[in-house]
Amino acid sequence: MLAPPKLVLLRGNLGAGKTTLVKGIAEAFQAASAEDVTSPTFTLIHEYHGPEVNLYHIDLYRIDTPRQLESLGLDDLVAVNTILLIEWGEKFERFERERDVEIVLARLDEKLGGPVGVQGGIQDQEVEGRGSENDRRIRITTA
Repeated sequence: MLAPPKLVLLRGNLGAGKTTLVKGIAEAFQAASAEDVTSPTFTLIHEYHGPEVNLYHIDLYRIDTPRQLESLGLDDLVAVNTILLIEWGEKFERFERERDVEIVLARLDEKLGGPVGVQGGIQDQEVEGRGSENDRRIRITTA
């Protein structure tokens, strides 16, 4: 599901676990250890290079205008061996249209919103963990 090239939107409230998910993805692609993956809240983009895949963890929380977005040069990061993992990409309609995968994370006491299933050619899968205060509900949508 995450074979490059991919543009992945990561959605969820603050503290939902988006960066924790990126830690697992980076380890799976041997691009970084979990300890080396941090939130790009202030740096905006973190790069992790694996033997076959380059990951870009992007946080658009502090980006408010199309001009600010353009100044990041995200189009220059797209290549056959890259996966862009974008937090807060839903702020820009462009990423809603261009995304290959959307992953929505929520604490068990939060709602994900929307139906689960196949609608209009879009496949949704919902996974829920139980047993810990750190459990999350995850919805993965692919086009």
